[in-house]
This record gives sequence, C-alpha cells and structure tokens, in this order.
Amino acid sequence: MINGDYKEEFLQHINGNTGIIHRVCNIYFNGSPEREDVFQEILYQLWKSYPAFKGNSKFSTWMYRIALNTAITHIKKKARIPRREELNETYHQLPESIGEDHKEMNMRLLYTAIDTLSPIDKAIILLYLEDYSYEEIALITGLTKTNTSVRLVRIKRKLEEQLRNSI
Repeated sequence: MINGDYKEEFLQHINGNTGIIHRVCNIYFNGSPEREDVFQEILYQLWKSYPAFKGNSKFSTWMYRIALNTAITHIKKKARIPRREELNETYHQLPESIGEDHKEMNMRLLYTAIDTLSPIDKAIILLYLEDYSYEEIALITGLTKTNTSVRLVRIKRKLEEQLRNSI
C-alpha cells in the first residue's frame, strides 16, 4: 500500500502533467463516449505503477509510456469486437464556421488526418509533435531509434498526402 508521502508526491506529478493524459485521450478517443473511461483507466494504471517508478527517466516520459500503453491496450480489446458501421462522406469533412481562424482549421485538418493512423503511429506522431527526441520516442514506444525514424518519415509523408488531398 502506498503511504501518504507517496500519495502527495504522486498527486503533484499528476497535477503537473495532466495535459499528457488529455492529449493521449484526445488523439485516440476524441468525441468518443469512452474517452472519460480511458482517462480514468490511465490514472488508475499510473497510480498502480507509481511505486515502480524509479526516476530513471523523466516523469513525463514514464507517464506517456503508461498512458499510451493503456490507450492502445483499450483499442486492441475493443478491436476484438467486430464493428459494423458505415462511414458516410461527411465523416471526413470538417464543418465550416464563419470567421474560423486559419490556424485552427489547419489543426483540425491535421488531427483528422492523424485519426486515420494506426495506434502506434498515432503515438509516434503525438510524441513528435510534443518535441520528444527520437531516443525518447523509442524509449516510450519500445521501438528502436532507427525504426522510430523510419516510421516518422512514412507518417509525415502519409499525413502530407492526406492534407494535400483534403485542401
């Protein structure tokens, strides 16, 4: 059982890095009713794993690893259940709003394109956009630095193509 000191330390770490959980949930479950459940599951997994955190890496790096693994595990469990839903043409189109900032529109297009990636590719691009180094991305995802580099090149190429086609 974790004593009060660990609890306070844990809460300080979590409160200082809650954005990580929100980013992971947004990239994998944005608009999904299960977003809140996954958010809670990530917090639970972090709490459960906290006594094993030795400080060999930055807390945020460790936290990303737990959050991404939890999200991807949830997706894999969900994938075992066949899904029978047809997507209509409007699914890929973003609604237009009067006076919307150009930068916001570009971000929405980017996140729509990212949403088409595999779970591991989503994790890689999320970490890349958060300015993590290739070494840190490799550590968090469990890939090699070379594999991370190759995947990033392919992911960027795929996203560029999708964004070009959506304009």
